[in-house]
Amino acid sequence: MKLFKGLTPEENAWVLYDVGNSAFTMLSCSLIPIWFKSLAIGTAPGQISSDKATGMWALSIAIVTVVIALIGPFCGAIADHKGVRKIIFTSAVSIGCILCMLTGFATSWVIFLAMFIFTKIFYQASLTFYDSMLVDVTTDDRADLVSSYGYAWGYIGSCIPFLVALVAYVLGPDMLKILSGNLSKIIGCTVTAVWWFAVTVPLIKTYKQVNYVEGKINVGKSFAKIFTTIKNIATHDKKVLLFLIAFFLYIDGVGTIIDNCINIGTDLGLNTVGQVVFLLATQVVAFGGSLVFARLSRKYDTVPLLKVCIMGYTAVCIYALFIRTIWDFGIMAFMVGCFQGSIQSLSRSYYSKIIPAENSGEYFGIYDIFAKGASFLGSAVIAAVKFSGGTINIAVALLAIFFVLGFFFISKADKTPQADRG
Repeated sequence: MKLFKGLTPEENAWVLYDVGNSAFTMLSCSLIPIWFKSLAIGTAPGQISSDKATGMWALSIAIVTVVIALIGPFCGAIADHKGVRKIIFTSAVSIGCILCMLTGFATSWVIFLAMFIFTKIFYQASLTFYDSMLVDVTTDDRADLVSSYGYAWGYIGSCIPFLVALVAYVLGPDMLKILSGNLSKIIGCTVTAVWWFAVTVPLIKTYKQVNYVEGKINVGKSFAKIFTTIKNIATHDKKVLLFLIAFFLYIDGVGTIIDNCINIGTDLGLNTVGQVVFLLATQVVAFGGSLVFARLSRKYDTVPLLKVCIMGYTAVCIYALFIRTIWDFGIMAFMVGCFQGSIQSLSRSYYSKIIPAENSGEYFGIYDIFAKGASFLGSAVIAAVKFSGGTINIAVALLAIFFVLGFFFISKADKTPQADRG
């Protein structure tokens, strides 16, 4: 199935998974928090206040990030063995889609949140294996382009199932009169799960693991190898180390803003439908932004482009201090859309070029430690500020610190020579 001009069939299938998983990303950062708060906030027994609901949401994201950070490198090391990566990837996607569908049927906020946590764990695990597939489906000189295409088309593709979920959310309670307020959850989660899996099928069918580690799987050796690799990065591969530190810092703000974008608006009392509409428009902006940076990647090195994205996000954090109206929220959403896909796609492709291809699963597992560990800190900042009575504006503005430090370390990484792996 060749849908994207200029890409090989293998690259096309790989890009399509971004189209599939982005549907869950869109749902989890827009309607799922709204559904969660509609179940959680209230005065009935078992319900909680708005501030506590925001804190619980941030805490759930933190739990997911810790779990993935702990299991990512181990699963990645196992997936590096010949013929294993596709099996583990397919399993993670299948379980994640089933759990996503079941989440829609939850009527208690505790069960709803628990189901979401498990869904996101398998979703994030699938991304670890998916990212490591990049070294198998394309070449170093095309990695920036293919990675950017993944994020770009993922933003547009995610809009299709999301529009169905949005219509159900807006019209369901008043016009359809079926299953009361649970209808939009059931439709939204089911359509998203079906789309997510269906668009993944081409990758499952066509993917072939080109780079791999020979030998049988040994759990004990896999654990030991992870620590050996981490030690090697810390003592020998300084370029990878400095990049991971930079990535840890700047991706903190990216992930936290994505996970809490709806909380920003709801805490300010902004219209929820208006927020969702702006987030939908942001997908279109992000599509264009990713394609622009994909084109720029043909002329410019990756690191200067990453620096532009980091500076853009720093401006977003500062601007958050001034958000008061739904239009202010829309401007922030537009600013995020300009850089959101590009900073992630360029980070992914740059990392794939500086690591050993045969150990890409293990290295991307380590990559996820830094990515998810950073998101944990960002979510913890949001939770701490909210639990202490601070505003969401201040919480988001504090994330600028991570971007400034990330800019510093990416500059150092760029000046560090590649390690000799002999």
